[in-house]
Amino acid sequence: MATLRDLVKDRKLYSIEATRTVLEAARYMMEHNVGAVPVLRESTLAGILSERDIMNRVVAVGRTPGTTAVSEVMTANPRSVSADESVEECLFIMREFGFRHLPIVDGKELKGLISLRDVLMHRAAELDRQGRRAAS
Repeated sequence: MATLRDLVKDRKLYSIEATRTVLEAARYMMEHNVGAVPVLRESTLAGILSERDIMNRVVAVGRTPGTTAVSEVMTANPRSVSADESVEECLFIMREFGFRHLPIVDGKELKGLISLRDVLMHRAAELDRQGRRAAS
């Protein structure tokens, strides 16, 4: 059974400091083509910022992205999952709580961020492999 550690082991870890502005975060997310980033405060996970957070908590209410700190609009203290958690358990948590992204931690150290798309793509590849084995 695959763990989340297996899914993120070869990925670059993207994150942003809580003191950065939303404009800086949005540009960073665009540059790296990611829909959400873990937010760090002194190298510790403090929150998560998603495109939805930017739209709902900044743009839609007329805040200025260039002067609004990420810490003001992030989802603070997000639920996280252990790097040793199974992909199946992660999918259950995401479905149960309606999460699209979950930070992955090893103790207190941030290891990555998993998206619902990542989990579903992994499951689809797994089903494809099973189908090929059954056919041969």
